[in-house]
Amino acid sequence: MPARVSRSTRTSAAVSNKASRATLNSRASAAYRVSSSNIDAPEEAAGSRLRTQICAIFRDAQKTTATHRKLVVNLRKIHEACCYEPTRPKKAASDDFDEADFNNEFSRCVLRVMPVKKSESVGEKTIRFVGLFLRHANDKDNELLGEEDVDASTMPETPSTRLTTQVMEAVLPLLTAKDKFVRYRSTQLISHIINSLDAIDDDLFQKLRYGLLKRIRDKEAMVRSQAVLGLGRLAGNQVEGMVNSDDSDDDAETGLLEKLLEVLQNDPSADVRRSLLVNLPILPNTLPYLLERARDQDPATRRAVYSRLLPALGDFRHLSLSMREKLLRWGLRDRDDNVRKAAGRLFRERWIEDCAGVNQPEEGEKPGASAPPSLDGLLELLERIDVVNSGVENGVALEAMKGFWEGRPDYRDAVEFDDNFWETLSAESVFIARSFNEFSRTEGNGKYESLVEEKLPEVTKLAFFLERYLNVLIEAIRRVNNQDSVEEDEEEDTVEQEFIVEQLLHIILTLDYSDEVGRRKMFALLRQTLSIPELPDEITKLTIEVLRDICAPDTAGEKEFCSIVLEAVADVHDTIVDESAIGDGEESFHSARSEVSSDSTPTKNGKHGADAGLTEEEAREKAIKEIMINMKCLHIVQCMLSNVEGTLQQNDHLVSMLNNLVVPAVRSHEAPVRERGLVCLGLCSLLDRPLAEENLTLFMHFYSKGHSALQITALHILTDILNVHGAQLLSANPALLKVYVKALRSGSKNPEVQGEATVAVCKLLLGRVVTDHDVSAELLKTLIVAYFDPSTAGNQSVRQALNYFLPVFCFSRAENQELMGSVALDALHALYNVREGIDDDDMDVGDEMASLSTIGACLIDWTDPRKCYTPGIPMDADKKNVNGDVHLDLARDILDKLNSNFSKEEKKVIAPLLGKLYISPASTEEKLRSLYEDVSIAVEENLLSDATSRNALYKIHVSLGKIVNQLGEQDKMSRRSASRSVSLAPGDRTIAEDATVVPEPPIEEEQEDAGEGEADVSGTTVRRSEGDSLVEDLLTDGET
Repeated sequence: MPARVSRSTRTSAAVSNKASRATLNSRASAAYRVSSSNIDAPEEAAGSRLRTQICAIFRDAQKTTATHRKLVVNLRKIHEACCYEPTRPKKAASDDFDEADFNNEFSRCVLRVMPVKKSESVGEKTIRFVGLFLRHANDKDNELLGEEDVDASTMPETPSTRLTTQVMEAVLPLLTAKDKFVRYRSTQLISHIINSLDAIDDDLFQKLRYGLLKRIRDKEAMVRSQAVLGLGRLAGNQVEGMVNSDDSDDDAETGLLEKLLEVLQNDPSADVRRSLLVNLPILPNTLPYLLERARDQDPATRRAVYSRLLPALGDFRHLSLSMREKLLRWGLRDRDDNVRKAAGRLFRERWIEDCAGVNQPEEGEKPGASAPPSLDGLLELLERIDVVNSGVENGVALEAMKGFWEGRPDYRDAVEFDDNFWETLSAESVFIARSFNEFSRTEGNGKYESLVEEKLPEVTKLAFFLERYLNVLIEAIRRVNNQDSVEEDEEEDTVEQEFIVEQLLHIILTLDYSDEVGRRKMFALLRQTLSIPELPDEITKLTIEVLRDICAPDTAGEKEFCSIVLEAVADVHDTIVDESAIGDGEESFHSARSEVSSDSTPTKNGKHGADAGLTEEEAREKAIKEIMINMKCLHIVQCMLSNVEGTLQQNDHLVSMLNNLVVPAVRSHEAPVRERGLVCLGLCSLLDRPLAEENLTLFMHFYSKGHSALQITALHILTDILNVHGAQLLSANPALLKVYVKALRSGSKNPEVQGEATVAVCKLLLGRVVTDHDVSAELLKTLIVAYFDPSTAGNQSVRQALNYFLPVFCFSRAENQELMGSVALDALHALYNVREGIDDDDMDVGDEMASLSTIGACLIDWTDPRKCYTPGIPMDADKKNVNGDVHLDLARDILDKLNSNFSKEEKKVIAPLLGKLYISPASTEEKLRSLYEDVSIAVEENLLSDATSRNALYKIHVSLGKIVNQLGEQDKMSRRSASRSVSLAPGDRTIAEDATVVPEPPIEEEQEDAGEGEADVSGTTVRRSEGDSLVEDLLTDGET
């Protein structure tokens, strides 16, 4: 980026600038606020050879950019001939054009570009040519000056600077032109010239800055986009000037940046924000605003952060640790595939090269060959993204490494996992092994599995390594627990050792245990590990998962798994609890308060005597230790139950565990023990339906009396029970429905509970767990009201869940659309009451809640039969002839509401919905005719008074009339083509009640009876001539 323009000290230039400034003000106020057809151009003089030459060059320049460099050289020769004394006077004697002539002709050609529309490519090419010529002319003039006039504080005046000033002075007033394309081209030209030149006169600089600042508020996005291109360069120059100059006006300099940052954050056009993102200078005070665009709503802008901004930033290690992690998480989990690819490419190509010590190419240079694979560089890269925290479950490091292994085959082939690697594991190195193992086993449809067999050790060796690091971890934990004050380094070391064991268990979880020796070694090690009381919770969970994987998948294997885990539970309990404290199973769950105060809860005599000699502090510590024991045991049981699928009553180990551990925990006076016991009881209920039915009331009690976290746990348990055992439990327990409705309506009191309840109900409805019509209707109506209710505006979990659920639910099945149609008007009525109940003084209704017409349009769209999935028909097929009974039923409901005692204002809300319904000719004929009769009656009785409602009623009346008319014609044709031996009574023919249908008189057929000319049908005689004409008509119809 060029240095800031030096201030000019030339007197002549100052005078010229003042004169041009005065001209600018006068022209801008009058002549240049006109349309593009009235642009003031230099007065047309008689044609000259100079004009012919310059026009020819401009004509060629707008054809293609390939010849621009050659045309620039040719134009420069003409420029020099007009501005400098000729070196060969005799040859140039006929040339009597001076610099002013050239400048006028050049400006004249430039002004001809201003009205060109944006879609015309000639405008872009010409402006690029002008910028290229001015840069070339400045460079040549500076070369001609040599070193004699070079001064850091002044800018020399040359023919090219005078030409630049004249062109700019001519174009500047056009920034305020009425025509949007003139403003666009003038702003584009000025911005392009600013970005092409190294220096501009200071007075001109201020004029350009002022003119472009006006354009960042232009109503046209294309003008604003070009304005910020030029201002971004000016802002960069000003910041450099602030560093290098002592007389800069700090307020003026920083004011421009502040305005551009405000535009970057708030401009509605994605092109404007993206232009600023790429062109603003990267400074400590602008960097947070630039990186913030990684959460922009425009995918192309978000992609530009990863593909242009961050590579231009240089070494990523200059960013803070939290910012690195955020950028990586935002990019790799973006909803747009191109953004995810750009973020993955940044991680595996740029960031790894920074850590590997490769110098990145400068701007404009071609990127060199990537550095050879470096394990140290990869280790540093993982350290720089804090793999200990980002490598856990739901962390972003695993996603980043998945893309890394996929996009860097050189690292895949070069990485080695030898014995030295496993003996000196760190958090980063073990995560490399874990991510490589998961990538090789899950990606590429098995084509990378050979890498696992080749590079990773066998089960037995991994078991020895796991045992080694487990011992190190347990020693570290015990050392920390025995110290009163723990140093930060020791705590970090313990966390790292825990992370190493977790990653090893993740690897072991994917191994093949067909090797019996390795299986037995691993089984014994994990069984022993599970009995360690100090084992962290996450390692306990992974250990139990590996044990379940090692045991057989059948019923016998499950029983063996349960017995092993419960033995470990007993070992944990026996290892920590003092022998004197071991008593009845239920006694171990007494509250800590009961251990201290014998008055609150009576205890057994033996236990009371054993604790009599303890002080109050010792008794409290003992009670707390007992709580920790029970919490640990319950956590092991919870992990075990999460991996069990059989029936509870068929597994004696589970029944014993339920009675001796879980039930006493639920009855405990200690809240943590009771809540974890509740989770275990919920898991047991999933394995036994009678147990679930017995404890359903208990779970509902925990919801009604518990705090927010406990209410969420109870909702999870109830929802899982309904998913596993069916919705019959919901029908048999009406109070359960009230629990869900109450949770959905909790609103601002418990937004987290409302969010979890919304997700739970969505799962029940979408999975068709709840099939009872009344229950489903009540739940769906509550969801619709919650979606539009202004009280949920700040609860994004509710809004996002319903934003996905409602259209998917309606468009997935026709039955779901019918359910939506049945509750649509009731939900709209409830929302009408909500809107009426909002106090205008408290909030702006329009801002807080969608309009009722918008809500009605959503309900109509969700019930549109054309959008519903139909088996056997592609989603993108034309579905004009689908069964549209759902909209017919909705129309009938609307008519019923219009005939009810609804208020006049509410009728104005629902009546326009009639005009938005889709009336399908493939709908049920009876419903079409019946609805047409009702609509006709409504039209005749003038049911609606306002014009909008009447128009909607007329629209559906016409649509129904056309379809019913077609049905009448089809009936007529089918009757006329019936057998001639069938007699048709006049009352059998249905005539459509529409003004366009002309009823025909009934025709009575004669009976064909062996030459007789009479037919006794209704006491009348049919003449032969009429019978003959009827036969002729039928024959004629059949032939055509």
